Amino acid sequence: MTDSRITQVRLGDDGPEVGVQGLGCMGMSFAYGPADAEESRATLERALELGVTLYDTADMYGAGENERFLSPFFKAHRDEVVIATKFAISTSPDDPFKRVIRNDPPYIRSCVEASLKRLDVDVIDLYYMHRRDVNVPIEESVGTMAELVREGKVKHLGLSEVTADELRAARAVHPIAAVQSEWSLFSRDIEAHVVPAAKELGVALVPYSPLGRGFLTGSFSNAETDLTDQDFRRTMPRFTGENAAANVALLEPIRSVAKAHGASPAQIALAWVQQQATVRGLAVVPIPGTTKRHRIEENVGAARIVLTEEELSLLEPIAAKVAGDRYSDMSFTSAGRE
Repeated sequence: MTDSRITQVRLGDDGPEVGVQGLGCMGMSFAYGPADAEESRATLERALELGVTLYDTADMYGAGENERFLSPFFKAHRDEVVIATKFAISTSPDDPFKRVIRNDPPYIRSCVEASLKRLDVDVIDLYYMHRRDVNVPIEESVGTMAELVREGKVKHLGLSEVTADELRAARAVHPIAAVQSEWSLFSRDIEAHVVPAAKELGVALVPYSPLGRGFLTGSFSNAETDLTDQDFRRTMPRFTGENAAANVALLEPIRSVAKAHGASPAQIALAWVQQQATVRGLAVVPIPGTTKRHRIEENVGAARIVLTEEELSLLEPIAAKVAGDRYSDMSFTSAGRE
């Protein structure tokens, strides 16, 4: 691939301009087993060279360790990067995969102060509600987030895994730059309601796990046998047992299209997500995660691949055939509440 930088797009009507592909940084500190810190730092630098400017983290990733890890990179390139972090999920020290969701105003305020300190910055560019606590009115939570904007602690607001109605209610309180939800060839539930609402309201979509947490790349075929005990994917129904075996068979059309383009399956899966911006008529900025330089180069290359109508048709049926839910508990997702 060439070293030409990817193009930029605005996140929603009122958000920041970013590269058309961002970088999910979670795996540098959390969820997928050990990562090489030196290579992760080099990956951050290489991503920036290629025009990736949106860097995604959260306070729960490694119990704050991911924000601390990213801080030196952000400080060195503060005027070039858009920092996105999140609040709402707290984890137990005894079980990092056990989560508690909180959206109450005092908790939001404590979270933003802690993130600002760990990141060692004066302002967060994009602050997301990571998950929705249905016991707290969303207007109350977003109202507190809006106060953070007025106080200069946050520039733009985002939401993650919200329903269309929740997005509309939030947008009535304050402009929302982006909605982050899982969106890939394996996960398309947001297309029914959330994507049309985002388009209507001038909100960008930031798809996380656009590579199906690596499954679409062929990097593993069964989480129980191929991944370490510390890997979060071992808890996900579609990657284990009979579901995994059934889902591996769905990858063949992706491989076929990849061969026609002289590309990798990962690039085709990402190109499909990138192309949804044109198909759906709104800004779409996927945030594939990686800790390796050669993968960031591969991922960025996908932003230049255009799939034909015939290829899109070939890939269209995949999601409907996927066995297993995205999570063992779907109540934390927009699909679980629509």
